[in-house]
Amino acid sequence: MRKYGIFLLCVMLMLIIASPVLAQDQDPIANLKVGLDTVWVLFTAFLVFFMNLGFGMVESGLCRVKNTVNILAKNFIVFAIASISFWVIGWGLMFGNGNDFFGLQGLLFASGADNSPAMGDAYQGAYSAISWTGVPLWAKFFFQLVFAGTAATIVSGVVAERIKFLSFIVFSFILVGIMYPITGHWVWGGGWLAKLGMWDFAGSGVVHSVGGWAGLAGALLLGPRIDKYRKDGSARPIFGHNMSTVTLGALVLWFGWFGFNPGSTMGVGDGSAIAHIAVTTNTAAAAAILSSTITAWLVLGKPDLSMIVNGSLAGLVAITAPCAFVSVGSSFIIGVIAGVLVVFAVLFFDKLHIDDPVGALAVHLVNGTFGLLAVGLFAQDGITGTATGNGLFFGGGFKLLGAQIAGVLGIGVFTFVVSIIAWSIIKAIMGMRVSREEEIRGLDLGEHGMEAYAGFQVFLNQ
Repeated sequence: MRKYGIFLLCVMLMLIIASPVLAQDQDPIANLKVGLDTVWVLFTAFLVFFMNLGFGMVESGLCRVKNTVNILAKNFIVFAIASISFWVIGWGLMFGNGNDFFGLQGLLFASGADNSPAMGDAYQGAYSAISWTGVPLWAKFFFQLVFAGTAATIVSGVVAERIKFLSFIVFSFILVGIMYPITGHWVWGGGWLAKLGMWDFAGSGVVHSVGGWAGLAGALLLGPRIDKYRKDGSARPIFGHNMSTVTLGALVLWFGWFGFNPGSTMGVGDGSAIAHIAVTTNTAAAAAILSSTITAWLVLGKPDLSMIVNGSLAGLVAITAPCAFVSVGSSFIIGVIAGVLVVFAVLFFDKLHIDDPVGALAVHLVNGTFGLLAVGLFAQDGITGTATGNGLFFGGGFKLLGAQIAGVLGIGVFTFVVSIIAWSIIKAIMGMRVSREEEIRGLDLGEHGMEAYAGFQVFLNQ
């Protein structure tokens, strides 16, 4: 009973916070709706924020003990960077009224004119693209901020164990302040992809593939970790040092995804869409866990825990775009495919000598892309009230699938090219990679002057 009491107290506190907004409108029904929607949006945003813990636990656990402090520091500071850069410029670029490519009004410091929670035709302000939700401006801002922070966190895993701390900070600011908002404007800000008819409900492409493409560019310029590949070209396994934190982190992420996807309704409504999205999200994750376990067992000979964990994340990433547009049965199929894809994608990147210590490319880039395509394949028009049109497998032909392919290509080419440019400038000015000696000794001591497990002598996996 105690936990329910705490939850009710939180709800009451958020309603009190929302009361100045509610007082502007004397209609008690309208007041209640705005209050409930605001509580819902903020509560789910808090769940997504909590995912920072999950990413930190998964990434640090899958890497070596000598780099734990560095990885935790990156995962901790990245949300601070995202908070400032998204406030300074990112929000305006993404949601400001502008053209088909980026926002132009209310560009700096989210300072544009705004009369939220007014909606639709009643809205008068600089951020019309997000006037479909009837919550205060700062509720909209915070919910979108936690998504922006997730994109930068993905990059951290791809470039782990050899990136300079300062170089990662600078790139994260550029990613969240400029690159992420521009492609986000294309899809969620009323830009050219939205007008083309592309759909991405909660960010398989806008969030996850963007983080994946940016990370891929960084990994290519960094090169693999020392001794990752043998002279004959085969990959040398570098095992994570703490699978307990990996498992803990994955469960935190799974839990946080119930904010990520259902929260993207940004309103309560009658609750049916929220319930549907929660079930499709969970079903895809569960199916992907089973398919990744079976695939790893058949291909690798053992049910590798890292593959099982990444299978769950792959299913969650893949269902993020179509979660509101597909049936529960389709979400199961999407999850099964995602679980198989992630195992083979990990092996594929290793064959290309693209060193990704935590499998983030296989999870976020490959399955973020698949999630966008899944909309074009499995969507059923109006299943939760959104007129997407039917996907290919439900008689819709190639119209929706074509728009989704355009989104994959547009987001991918822009993010990868601009990331290569940004990483190259950073590399030329301040360098990207730590020294060979520092990498061998560990980034914890070299970059931060401390150890994660002080007082313990560790002999393995150094």
